[in-house]
Amino acid sequence: MTARPWKRLDGIDLLRGVAIFLVLMNHVNMRLAIAKVPYTHGLPKQLVLTSFWSGQFGVQIFFAVSGFLITSTTLRRWGTLSKVDIRGFYRLRFARIAPLLLALLAILSAMHFAQVKDFVVKPKTGGLGRALLAALTFHVNLLEATRGYLPATWDILWSLSVEETFYLFFSLLCRILGGGRWLIGLLLAFVVMGPFARTLAWNDVWQEYSYLGGMDAIALGCLTAILTPRLRLSATALRLCGAFGSVMVIFSICFTLQARQLGLGRTGLEMSVIAFGTCLIMVTASKTEWRASGFLAPLLTLGRSSYEVYLTHMFVVFAFFDLFVAAGRPMAAVPGLFGIVILVAGVLGYLVARYYSEPANTRLRCTLS
Repeated sequence: MTARPWKRLDGIDLLRGVAIFLVLMNHVNMRLAIAKVPYTHGLPKQLVLTSFWSGQFGVQIFFAVSGFLITSTTLRRWGTLSKVDIRGFYRLRFARIAPLLLALLAILSAMHFAQVKDFVVKPKTGGLGRALLAALTFHVNLLEATRGYLPATWDILWSLSVEETFYLFFSLLCRILGGGRWLIGLLLAFVVMGPFARTLAWNDVWQEYSYLGGMDAIALGCLTAILTPRLRLSATALRLCGAFGSVMVIFSICFTLQARQLGLGRTGLEMSVIAFGTCLIMVTASKTEWRASGFLAPLLTLGRSSYEVYLTHMFVVFAFFDLFVAAGRPMAAVPGLFGIVILVAGVLGYLVARYYSEPANTRLRCTLS
């Protein structure tokens, strides 16, 4: 069955743009923090947390958006979740994910063999072969929780492990359970288990990287895609929905200290709040087909190639951070470091998407169909 035409939704792309922006800020900050560059000295604690330590919130937004988009695409293509073509679903995921992932792993392997600084997989984590196995079988998160962190260029694949493991079983469950109350009940169970997974993890790595700790946001996105077509909301209700969702996202990112005082971090609900807020925004975006103002164009562009930016940005982070160190770590250059990394990472991601990922995706779909 051929999918109905899909119109890009600015609200969804904007969410992805915000998410990848938070990740980029976080990863530049982490290089500076590891190098003990005291650039945050004298800044308010909340400003530091919001600006430089919100990467995990960005990933949670990604998860919710992913669940929404994959489920919406499945519904458009096959009409109902119970009729999803399992092999067709896997082919589509392979065509979208594999070209860039395999190219990335080839480049990382070459850099490991060349012993390039910051790209060598240490023996304690099992070496290159173990890292490749983890990346290709989507358990980088489990490997890092049990053996320690991989190089940062590999570490980012933890989120892909969570996401693709979920989709490995998604189409099967749709066929078995249908798109009715049993599937909805299972997705709700994932939503409930998420906070527990984040609070009962056996170590700090698993607390952030666990499967169930990220799958609650993906499940919420799936539920949003299932329920949105059934909702009949007035213009006022949609505005309130979008406003309330925006407040939840902003609160999660900009009022971290207050959220912790309320116990949201301790109970694992902090990530649930931002995922739920993201879903409310997506309801409004899909129902109203809201169009962004022109000044948001850079953020929209960043969001539209967010997968490519995410998988390639650490090359940019390391390159410019090394230049920053070689220049003597000038404090005055720190804002410029953040700015140039975001700009170059965005351009690189856009070019990779336009000239490699998207053409490869199209060719694979035609070949595998």
